[in-house]
Amino acid sequence: MLSTLLLAAAVIIVDGDTLRIDGERIRLLGIDAPEIHGCRQGRVCVPGDGNASKRSLEAMMGGRISVQRVGQDRYGRTLAQVYVGGRNVACEQLRWGQAQYVAKWDDGGLLARDCR
Repeated sequence: MLSTLLLAAAVIIVDGDTLRIDGERIRLLGIDAPEIHGCRQGRVCVPGDGNASKRSLEAMMGGRISVQRVGQDRYGRTLAQVYVGGRNVACEQLRWGQAQYVAKWDDGGLLARDCR
């Protein structure tokens, strides 16, 4: 597992479970957040306010960012655990009710162990 500490990075929050760091698209491991633009027909989506979920992730982005990459998803995004100031941001999204845990998206239970 490759871990990178980023001291000065361009961070863009896409939604409550996806961000871009220096242009790299990163999907937070093991969570699903509400959609910002609503749920497309035929999909099952997490209920909630997608904009509120995005804002909560944005609010966490002050401090040192560390990325532990674990692979890629079918859309080519990096699957990773992201830490800001030593806190796992996916765990924080779960604690604040801004995302749901999805066990099948949690590589070997890494997120579940981290959120204890």
